Amino acid sequence: MKKIFILTAVLSAFILTGCSSAAGSDENSGLGEITLSVTEAEVTEAETEAQSEETTQAEVTELAVASGDDVIEADEVGFEGMEEISADKVKEGTYHIDVDSSSSMFKIADCELTAAEGALTAKLTINSKSYDHLFAGTAEKAAQADESSFIEPEETDEGRVFTVPVEALNKKVNFAAFSHKKQLWYDRVLVFRADSLPEGIVPEKEKITASTLGIEDGEYTVEVKLEGGSGKASVESPAKISVKNGETTAVLKWSSDKYDYMIVDGEKYFPEITDGSSVFEVPVSSFDTELKMNADTTAMSTPHEIEYTLFFNSSTIS
Repeated sequence: MKKIFILTAVLSAFILTGCSSAAGSDENSGLGEITLSVTEAEVTEAETEAQSEETTQAEVTELAVASGDDVIEADEVGFEGMEEISADKVKEGTYHIDVDSSSSMFKIADCELTAAEGALTAKLTINSKSYDHLFAGTAEKAAQADESSFIEPEETDEGRVFTVPVEALNKKVNFAAFSHKKQLWYDRVLVFRADSLPEGIVPEKEKITASTLGIEDGEYTVEVKLEGGSGKASVESPAKISVKNGETTAVLKWSSDKYDYMIVDGEKYFPEITDGSSVFEVPVSSFDTELKMNADTTAMSTPHEIEYTLFFNSSTIS
């Protein structure tokens, strides 16, 4: 727009100069040509400076964001069937909440969630001084942002505490963390887990059962996903299930025969050992939600009871 304005003004001057020339002034004609030449040079210089500024900003952004060998593969966060819970659905108060992090280098030691006036904030405690600032958004946006938008830590005996906004629970939220050592912004994805809050803080999800699904009594299979422990153990999927009077029982065949009991809904169940596997028949209280179950393993030097979560996907029942 500036260039058009300048050229328009110059052309006007040129026309006026031409008129003067027609009246017999050769000097004015020459002056018009010089004016046009200088103006074009000034416009070209202004454009060059603008392009240079854009290039410099792009280079700064690129340099300030971690990439290549500076980045390790991100961990998956959240869980199967996760449903977002907005701030207005959370009962007002302050609670401890579990947070999933996409990076083992950005481990949340503790988190205190506050719900007030339809908004959520969280105090994230990190037991190190590895990060100088946080930013609510991606690393690329953080590198371009003004420092006034950086989230600064509070130094405590427990570690550095960052107070951050929380868009919603059970949602993958982007944050950027600025490394003190590398002087680079790193992308992090967090999930604030509603299932770790006390009962009554968020609306309970309606249970999806064989009865609500209209499944008749009989034998079926369903895909099941196991999480927890060291990640080495697994259960066979799809698993066999039986439905009787609207109640569902699943046959869980573990990848090891070292599990000597399971605890489900406060009840203890014992296995049959078949083909090198511990096989349990346990109740399934609902589909499409995380079910917490404990299993005791004797594979270590001393028995250990480990908490697992299982997710039975109702869309795969056949």
